[in-house]
Amino acid sequence: MIPEERTDDPGSGEESARLQPAGSVREGCDPLAQTLRGRLQSRRAQVHQQINKELRMRTGAENLYRATSNAWVRETVALELSYVNSSLQLLKEELEELNGSAEGDRPAGEGVSVPMIPLGLKETKELDWSTPLRELISGHFGEDSASYEAEIRELEDLRQAIRTPSRGETGLELLMAYYNQLCFLDARFIAPTRNLGLLFQWYDSLTGVPAQQRALAFEKGSVLFNIGALYTQIGARQDRSCPEGTRRAIEAFQRAAGAFSLLRENFSRAPSPDMSPASLSMLERLMTAQAQECIFEGLLLPSTEAPQGCLAQLRLAQEAAQVAAEYRLVHQTMAQPPVRDYVPFPWTTLVRVKAEYFRALAHYHAAAVLCDSPPAAEVDCPALSQAFLGLPATPGPPGAAPQEQEGRRMLGKAHLKRAILGQEEALRLHAVCRALRSVDLLQAVLAQALRRSLARYSELDREDDFLEATEAPDIPPKTQQKPEIRAPSFSRVKVTDIFHRLGPLSVFSAKNCWRLVGPVHVTRGEAGFGLTLRGDAPVLIAAVIPGGPAAAAGLREGDYIVSLNGRPCKWWKHAEVVAQLKGVGDEGASLQVVTLLPRAEPPSTGEHRPALGALLRGQKECGRGPPAPGRASPRPLLGWSRKAKRGKTRGRLSPHP
Repeated sequence: MIPEERTDDPGSGEESARLQPAGSVREGCDPLAQTLRGRLQSRRAQVHQQINKELRMRTGAENLYRATSNAWVRETVALELSYVNSSLQLLKEELEELNGSAEGDRPAGEGVSVPMIPLGLKETKELDWSTPLRELISGHFGEDSASYEAEIRELEDLRQAIRTPSRGETGLELLMAYYNQLCFLDARFIAPTRNLGLLFQWYDSLTGVPAQQRALAFEKGSVLFNIGALYTQIGARQDRSCPEGTRRAIEAFQRAAGAFSLLRENFSRAPSPDMSPASLSMLERLMTAQAQECIFEGLLLPSTEAPQGCLAQLRLAQEAAQVAAEYRLVHQTMAQPPVRDYVPFPWTTLVRVKAEYFRALAHYHAAAVLCDSPPAAEVDCPALSQAFLGLPATPGPPGAAPQEQEGRRMLGKAHLKRAILGQEEALRLHAVCRALRSVDLLQAVLAQALRRSLARYSELDREDDFLEATEAPDIPPKTQQKPEIRAPSFSRVKVTDIFHRLGPLSVFSAKNCWRLVGPVHVTRGEAGFGLTLRGDAPVLIAAVIPGGPAAAAGLREGDYIVSLNGRPCKWWKHAEVVAQLKGVGDEGASLQVVTLLPRAEPPSTGEHRPALGALLRGQKECGRGPPAPGRASPRPLLGWSRKAKRGKTRGRLSPHP
């Protein structure tokens, strides 16, 4: 990970000494400080204090940002917010590491070759769901809102938990569970002509500037962004010195790219710069490049299945060139406005460093093919040699002539020369950025690669080389394993709709309007009750026989049975309702039904209400007209589309975004 330099307050020590009460234990005399646990606890306390300080600074800067209309002041405050946001992300990551480990240092085996770029999570403020949900439950669903206090509290606890998720699989499952619940909320409580009345506020991950919107889609998009950001942190923390760690890193970066791709396709009007289409496209390419880098690192690990000799070096050269090409594309994206205005400078510099570093590696491995492989090896791969080594297409016999060997040596020197120039450029770029200079591991990797190339070049250099080496050709990028953009697997986190007691979403949602009828007493006739039932949860009255008991009781085709003999049956299956009706005696049954009511729509529109699966995904909102007035009823009316599909639904539904 790329840290951002922070200087401690020089007066913090003096201030703590002034505030220290008389007779207290001074520094160096605390017995707990002599133990590892005591040192960790002291560091945790310091990090908490720094976090509180940064939060107070952010609150003041945020108030100033909103109060001022001066462009210069707003630009200055936005810069300060960006710095504070970066500091908070680093402090929270440090606190997570301290809380998750009993050791002060990482295990020695967790070192990686080159650091990756993780993305910080968006932050948000507390949110009160209770008021709008109570109003909807009582006003639109006709239920007692007091009986849903437990559900509302569960939702609020879940949102509070996702504000600080753990940096691991547990945190991912928590964010996905909340995202799935948001899909349920979108399908149940959001009407096309009305929102919840809540103001969702999230801080930009790149700039720290707050953004707010009343649309629930902004909340869903921000959570999806954090899912992708958490995948980047998981990928960056993997131990890529072993095959399993490399595989997990590749999977994490592919999932991150999939999350940003899904966000770009479905949430394109977010007020936050980090969720703009240009930023999301850049992040998607960055994660794809980092996955490609992990694929290359996997080829460097010892394996019995990997090709050996000439083919191995050729593949490494092509794969390294592919990684360099990916990072060059990322840098081009970062350099375009408006992305370049808020992308951190260490990111841009590290991407350039990696592009130069991997292009140099491609030339180094090409030189290894020329200098290490015997001439006979070219018989096995003449086409590849011609493709990017610049050798003749026709392979020579096993015993190559001396002049051919000399040509291979000179061409190898040319590739090594380009490798050395690229590695020197990478070191120069590394020294330009203050944040990268603090990453000792990166400098060590670059310096080691340069020393290796210089040593190899000195082995090939001769005193009688009076002619300059020919210009080495570029290495065409090629990979045998292209990263796949994989969307997060929301279906693996099974959740139940918190407000499922309100009834199946196919009927009981804010997008529909209905009238509650009953209780209606229906007696059994000679031919039964005189109705036909169809579907599950809720069971639909598909047909009513004219003149039969059901018709006489006022039941109509299209009604849904929601209560049978005083027992709620919104979630009952068809067989359960039929069995209960067959079991009643001559006294008949008491039914409560809901009648779906249409609402006026412009006759020129040919749109249909989206399928339930699309409602659960809730990625795009569809416009609807105002509800039409219905008949007087003891229950309030809810908006519903006349063209809503009245089909049967089976079982309980779960969102699949």
